[in-house]
Amino acid sequence: MAITGAGTVNALGLTVDATLEAMREGKCGISELNFRDVDRLAIKIGGQIHDWDATGRFNRQQMVLYDRFTQFTLVAAKEAIGQSGLEFVGDLAAHSGVILGTSGGGLTTQDDNYRMVYEEGKNRVHPFVVPKLMNNAGCSHVSMEYNLKGPSFTVATACASSNHAMGQAFNMIRCGMATAMVTGGSESMLCFGGVKAWEGLRVMSKDACRPFSLNRNGMVQGEGAAVFVFEDYEHAQKRGAVILAEVIGFSMTSDASDIVMPSKQGAARAIAGAMQDAKVNPEEVGYINAHGTGTAANDKTECAAVADALGHHADNIMISSTKSMHGHLIGGTGAVELLACIMALKDGVIAPTINYEEPDPECALDVVPNEARDASVDVVLSNAFAFGGLNAVIALRKAS
Repeated sequence: MAITGAGTVNALGLTVDATLEAMREGKCGISELNFRDVDRLAIKIGGQIHDWDATGRFNRQQMVLYDRFTQFTLVAAKEAIGQSGLEFVGDLAAHSGVILGTSGGGLTTQDDNYRMVYEEGKNRVHPFVVPKLMNNAGCSHVSMEYNLKGPSFTVATACASSNHAMGQAFNMIRCGMATAMVTGGSESMLCFGGVKAWEGLRVMSKDACRPFSLNRNGMVQGEGAAVFVFEDYEHAQKRGAVILAEVIGFSMTSDASDIVMPSKQGAARAIAGAMQDAKVNPEEVGYINAHGTGTAANDKTECAAVADALGHHADNIMISSTKSMHGHLIGGTGAVELLACIMALKDGVIAPTINYEEPDPECALDVVPNEARDASVDVVLSNAFAFGGLNAVIALRKAS
């Protein structure tokens, strides 16, 4: 299955080209947060998009309906569909759909309206609050904007949402239910309530995201979206489309053990399952984009899972976490991270794990510390492991 379009909006860049350039340079998009009541938070950093001008992109009628996460989705979708060159009319429209991942949906809208009702004492809210905050708003608006009339829905599996969404899009094309799918994920939790809720978990860093480093002290939230056009490979070839990469496998598992603590066994089964589905052996995998949150529990568990699934080849593989640069986009994170996988396959550039300072014996893999690396790879994996023990791993191959 071919990827023929990609689009993104995130703290590293407002386009794919800008994002990949930032990844190549190892830039950090994490900065001081800027929104109402940030002074009441203990956590004051995040991968926030500061230069976002919604009024320059959408009219007043649209702004009434578009939460920030929907705005990100639509802009990313426009870039992806534009690059693909597809026009969804007739039979193609009927057999193409949208599957997107998000965890919080319109959390900014929800936060604003809670304030109005509970803090300011207002008894009325805007009649469009529900369609603005619902998790499927981004998916629905993309389908309406581009006439996508096939299977369309939203996936909410916390930090694995967009990997689950992209995996389902892949499966729908593979089984013949769709010719093309617009897929990916979006999230905008960087508002007072969104950050305050995450503070309660005590897994957040106050200064930086340092995946795999011995002195790591937690994750850092981000926001944004990445959207892709997945297309039947023969369909893409026949129309002469530029194929960015090929999706060749997908696996999902459940830890069935703990609501917040990750399981090596569940993650390892997902990694092994993706390779099995792709019909590749561990020695063929050159790079893994890690879930790599920068928490003590995730990073050591993920490294153990990689070692378990890949055996002796784990010592030879490159594994990096771009969350160190753009933050953890929760439901949208796997989609933004898929861009790093495409860059590895298409451009031969491995995105680095920045902020790496001290080796951790429990994370003793090649984490591509601090600087991007030129390397030719043919097969890559993208990991996503969510609260709730829900795991999703995608396998991709270099386009032939």
